[in-house]
Amino acid sequence: MFTAFLVIAILVVLIVGHELGHFIAAKIFGVRVQEFGVGYPPRAFLFGKMGETEYTFNWIPFGGFVRLFGDEGETEHGQGSFVDAKRHVQAIILVAGVVANAVLAWGLFTGALTLGIPRVVDVPRPGEQVQLVVADVVVGSPAEAAGIISGDTIVGLKEDKGSELALLAPDTVTDFVRARGGKQIFIVYERAGTTTSVALRPAHAVIESNAGMPAIGVALVLVSNDALPLGEALKESLYRTGYAFIQVGEGLWSIVREALSGRPNLSDVVGPVGLVGVVSDAATHGFANVLALAGFISVNLVIINLIPIPALDGGRILLLAVEAVSRRRAPRILVQMLNLLGVVLIALLMLAVTYNDIARLFS
Repeated sequence: MFTAFLVIAILVVLIVGHELGHFIAAKIFGVRVQEFGVGYPPRAFLFGKMGETEYTFNWIPFGGFVRLFGDEGETEHGQGSFVDAKRHVQAIILVAGVVANAVLAWGLFTGALTLGIPRVVDVPRPGEQVQLVVADVVVGSPAEAAGIISGDTIVGLKEDKGSELALLAPDTVTDFVRARGGKQIFIVYERAGTTTSVALRPAHAVIESNAGMPAIGVALVLVSNDALPLGEALKESLYRTGYAFIQVGEGLWSIVREALSGRPNLSDVVGPVGLVGVVSDAATHGFANVLALAGFISVNLVIINLIPIPALDGGRILLLAVEAVSRRRAPRILVQMLNLLGVVLIALLMLAVTYNDIARLFS
C-alpha cells in the first residue's frame, strides 16, 4: 500500500510540475488559464479562484492538467485565447512543460545527492567513505569464470600465502594484478550482504587493447554514499540529468530501431504496474534513492512528451511548425482526429506495456 502511494505521489509531482510549466508560460504571455487541476476529473472540490483561474482537486489522482482558454473549441477566440496567440507563443507554452520536467529532474537529483546516494568518485575527499565496486566484467575473463559480476563490492585482495593489498583502489588493484600474472590470487567480495572469497589467476590477452599485461577482466570504480553539500550537489546533478537524457534517448532509439526492423521489443519497458516494483526496490535503499528514481522518470517524461505523436506536446509542436510553413491554420476537425489517433496509439502502447508488467509478475 505504501509503495502504491509513493508511485501515485511521484506521478502527481511530475505531471503537476509539467503542467505548472505550461501554466507559468501561459501567464507570462497573457493566455488565460481557466483551470489548474490536481488529479483528473471528475472534480472533487474547488481550492479557490484567483483572477480567471480556478484551482481544483479532482478524483482521479494520477497527475494534473491546465485548461487554457482557446485550447479547445471553435468559439473561444479573442483576448487571452491560446489558439489566437502567435505560433511562437503557442510553441513556448507547449515547450515549457518539458522544460519544467527537466528542471524538476535536476532538483530531484540534487535532493537525492544532498541526502546521499551512490556516486562514482575519482579522488575521495578527506574522511569520505568509499567502496571499490565492479562496474563491468569482460566476457570469458578469469573474473567471469570465478563468478564475479557487475555491482559486486571488492573488500579484499591477496596472493596465495602472501601479502594482502592494503589500499583498495582501481590503480592499486591493477598494479597488484599485473605483478602476479599466472599466480593464484584471492578476491573477497560482497554481494547482497554476503561475503565470498574466490581464487583466480591473472592472464594475458584478457584486455584486447592491452593484451601483453596480465589482467583478471574487471573495470573498477570508487563509489561513495556520503551526502554532498548543496553547492556540489547542484553541480553534480547537472551531470546526472545529462547522463539520464543520454540513457533514456539511447533506450528509446533502441526500441524504435527494433520496431523498424520488424522486431518490436517492449520487454524492458516498465509501465504503471511494473513501476510499483521499481519504486519498492528503490524505497528499500532509502528515500534518497526514491528521489533519484523520480528524477530519472522526469527525464523520461521530457523525452516521451517531445515525441511527435498527436496529443503529446511534440505532436502539437510539429503541427504548429507545419502551420507556420504552410501559413494556414489546420482545420479543427483534422486536429481533433489527429489527437484522437494519438490517444488511441498511446492507449494501445500502455495496454501492451501493462501486459508485459503483469506477465513479469507471474514469470
